Amino acid sequence: MCGIVGWIGSTYAQDDKAAMLYKMAMTLEHRGPDEYNNWTDGEASFGHQRLIVVDPAGGRQPMSRQKGNDTYTICYNGELYNTEDIRRLLQARGWDFRSHSDTEVLLVSYMEWGEACVDRLNGIFAFAIWDSTRKTLFLARDRLGVKPLFYYEGKNMLVFASEMKAILAHPDIPAELDAEGLHEVLALGPSRTPGHGVFSGMKEIRGGHRAIYQEGKLHVERYWNVKSQPHEDTLEATIAHVRYLFNDAVQRQLVSDVPLGTFLSGGVDSSAITAIAAKDYAKKGKGRLHTFSIDYKDQDRYFKKNQFQPDRDEKFIDMITQEHNTNHANLVASPDVLVEQLKRAVELRDLPGMADVDSSLLWFCKEIKKYVTVALSGECADEIFGGYPWFYKQEELKRKGFPWIRSLHVRSDLLHPDLAGELDLEAYMLRRYQETIDEMPVLPGENKEEAKRREMFYLNMNWFMQTLLDRKDRMSMGASLEVRVPFSDHRLVEYVWNIPWEMKRYGNQEKGLLRKALEGILPDDVLYRKKNPYPKTFHPEYTKGVVNWMDTILADSQSPLLQLFNRDKLIALSKSEGKSIDTPWFGQLMTGPQLIAHLCQINYWMTTNNITLK
Repeated sequence: MCGIVGWIGSTYAQDDKAAMLYKMAMTLEHRGPDEYNNWTDGEASFGHQRLIVVDPAGGRQPMSRQKGNDTYTICYNGELYNTEDIRRLLQARGWDFRSHSDTEVLLVSYMEWGEACVDRLNGIFAFAIWDSTRKTLFLARDRLGVKPLFYYEGKNMLVFASEMKAILAHPDIPAELDAEGLHEVLALGPSRTPGHGVFSGMKEIRGGHRAIYQEGKLHVERYWNVKSQPHEDTLEATIAHVRYLFNDAVQRQLVSDVPLGTFLSGGVDSSAITAIAAKDYAKKGKGRLHTFSIDYKDQDRYFKKNQFQPDRDEKFIDMITQEHNTNHANLVASPDVLVEQLKRAVELRDLPGMADVDSSLLWFCKEIKKYVTVALSGECADEIFGGYPWFYKQEELKRKGFPWIRSLHVRSDLLHPDLAGELDLEAYMLRRYQETIDEMPVLPGENKEEAKRREMFYLNMNWFMQTLLDRKDRMSMGASLEVRVPFSDHRLVEYVWNIPWEMKRYGNQEKGLLRKALEGILPDDVLYRKKNPYPKTFHPEYTKGVVNWMDTILADSQSPLLQLFNRDKLIALSKSEGKSIDTPWFGQLMTGPQLIAHLCQINYWMTTNNITLK
């Protein structure tokens, strides 16, 4: 993967442009530490940080090609999984290629098909293409929004980048937070509204969207969404097709010129990816597949069972590694590392995040990078197959609002008195919720319960899944590790979208259909274990570390956090080690020290970005 940055319309001198471009691109060095290149053509300027995965010599960017008198230049972050399919189509139309990189295939695809090129792509991508003759900039992002793409539209100027920090490095763009941005952080965080960049004036190209910037105007349109239609396949045909699509997605994503491995938690999703990848490696004589799991120091001593985490993962991981003879590394994080990485996680995410869920993933990815440069991970299965309790618990289906944000009363109660009268967190959340419901493609004639569950799937795909994909992208790229997510293959998502609930819930078990489709690929003990979320630490030293951080913040009267929250209530929260609030701030597990850490991250985010409130 890579980091991209650029702008159209800057009036700075050429030398100043080069210096600005370099400064902005360097904020993305972690995304592509292998090489930096830049390109300028009059009003257009691109910068590219490259992580070399395929074709070291032929894939250098920014890349230009000519067609007659027209010159096209691309700046691209991502990976195409149908590169060779598209290359053959283009060769049949008379195009020749100078490399075996997907970058050149993508550029030529645009030259041949224009904006419609994105309809032919299977992959994860965010890219910009400048047409020097027509003076147009084309921006596009993959269907599910795996790879990020932000922009800032100013007077006769458009700035874009893989991450917000690169845009904020532009001298004309301040780090400001208006009332809407405050609502994003306080009502929705650590999620955010699709398309919203939180900072004043900042936006993102949403997944499944493309844009044209020409003559100082930006036009954004949607090119992909799920389509609601009756599912007509039998159960047997459905199971077979899910199995085929998933197998194909994994195998397509194993292409790499550098070492590759898989995340392995012992759950169904990562275990299935690992099993298919290991068999593919064995069949092609590639040797033993690298696999990686995470655990925490003294977890066997401090682990506490609950309804969401009924057991630990080790025995299930062992079943998979032994069956497939993988080259496995179980990586154990210490509490001090988790606390230490909380700040870096904020820097990488550009926003307050998911506390140690972020910091542990960042550390994990850094350790994995010592072995491989590419890894496959199991995100998205729960959102598309219905793995969370809110898909089947009636009280959650009937409740209006996001089921992963049940803490609005807690959030509002913690607000600083001066903000409590100005912000309406519940109204803002419900407005964003309703906007998403209103854009969902409905299926006429669907009964009330099925329609409500379809809404839940759409909310998850556009919100909860986006939060997890953003987390995985930022933490992995923070370690210069490329992570691919086979369950986000748009063909699989499109097909599963219309499968009725009684099939998805096959055997009355979460993700029952997926489990049935994986029979024979995984041992039954793994296949039919109860879902476990990403593990968190229970170590008291972690709690002590984040409480100490909060106490340091509370001791400084100038701490930005004290502008947002009631100091006395923060003191009570810290003294109780987070136990004074038992409602998860976000998701299912963000309580106690995780909540304290998130609040500390808000303070660090405001301080390091020197954020001003409008």
